[in-house]
Amino acid sequence: MKKREVLKESNCFVLDNSLRESTVGQLRGHTLENKWKIYEEVTKAGFQNVIIASFNHMTRVGDIFLQELKNKGEDFNKFWAFSELIESYDPDGKPDITTVPIGLLKCKQLGIKHVIFEFDLIYSAIDYEVFTIEVIKGLLLKRIRWVKQFLSKDSKVLFNFRDFPKAMTKKQNDVLDIIKFFSNLSIKERPFGVIYEDPFGKWLPSEIGDFTRIIRKEMKKNDWEIGHLLVHIHEQYSLADFTQLECLANGATGIWASLCKIGSFLGHASSTITLINLIRFGNKKVLKEYNCKYLRTAAQVITELTTGEKPDGMQPIYGDRAFDTVFGIEDIEDEEFSMASFFGVKSIMRITPLATPEMIISRLTHLFGANSQFNEIIANKMKETMLEDLRANRKEEYMSAVGLAMLFDRSGGKLTAEK
Repeated sequence: MKKREVLKESNCFVLDNSLRESTVGQLRGHTLENKWKIYEEVTKAGFQNVIIASFNHMTRVGDIFLQELKNKGEDFNKFWAFSELIESYDPDGKPDITTVPIGLLKCKQLGIKHVIFEFDLIYSAIDYEVFTIEVIKGLLLKRIRWVKQFLSKDSKVLFNFRDFPKAMTKKQNDVLDIIKFFSNLSIKERPFGVIYEDPFGKWLPSEIGDFTRIIRKEMKKNDWEIGHLLVHIHEQYSLADFTQLECLANGATGIWASLCKIGSFLGHASSTITLINLIRFGNKKVLKEYNCKYLRTAAQVITELTTGEKPDGMQPIYGDRAFDTVFGIEDIEDEEFSMASFFGVKSIMRITPLATPEMIISRLTHLFGANSQFNEIIANKMKETMLEDLRANRKEEYMSAVGLAMLFDRSGGKLTAEK
């Protein structure tokens, strides 16, 4: 119950990544029109911190999109962009800590104030006997000072432990040393927080949760409780959403995620799923902070913009069949929270041999309107017809208007224009 209480009271800061995550590794990239539409959905959802771009030496669609945002007079104070901590490394694994990364130069060029630096503590191409923890800490501070000098004194900075699980397993002391280092910086130079990820979705929720608790404990120990700790979990073994909640329950202050699960590998833990779970645990804070009743629609729209298809019908929360009623009228209703009611959606009666007569009557009425023929007698006959079909090796569907009408007719009913 303690974890539920923590989730209930979580403020859950959302750093939206819908413009970036949803396009990573996709068969169809985002066009300029796609980006505008996704941005509109993010805005409707009420998110005020948005990852807008990840830069490299090529001119990406995001570069042009940013110029259009500027021309339109959008508020750039809510925009964030990724930058590598180091621009390159030589064949011997020595990082170039002198050259300013292209990500920072483009932030300056395009007017992005807030930066997310990405770095690794365990990367085979880098010689960490040269790139020691002391050198790393010096470079972290150097990057913070560059941002404050050349972007804005009010800039916010986040650092992403890109190889977080491995780093916590093999170099935990170095990770904690960096956290302590950040904590002891002056308020003017201290980062907005740190972010982390399970890049391959391989770790157990309890493992990532324990790592999160260790980091949060170190932040509190060094009087950096106001520092954010944001989590991002990729999907690969159906643990992503659980892991993300576990991290929030263990001290993460928020998430960086897209509204829908689409992303690299098999996707990631989306903000829509996480926020709705918080709400069903009784969280009122996120209801006030974000337009949570719009999350489902936004996730559906962004999925279709990215893939060209609607979300899988059985996708929890924002799939078309997410609110199917299977065993009875009240089977998906929770005493304290009903998703269907929350989103203003009517639960669909799933018509199978397990459906109750009331469910069949409800589905008939929903599709065809009130009719005196729609009663318990005909409903029971329809259930028997479904069973007869199965015994005869006849595989039919009865959910669609056509399928249900045929079942009704075969069971002794008759749909006419007059009903």
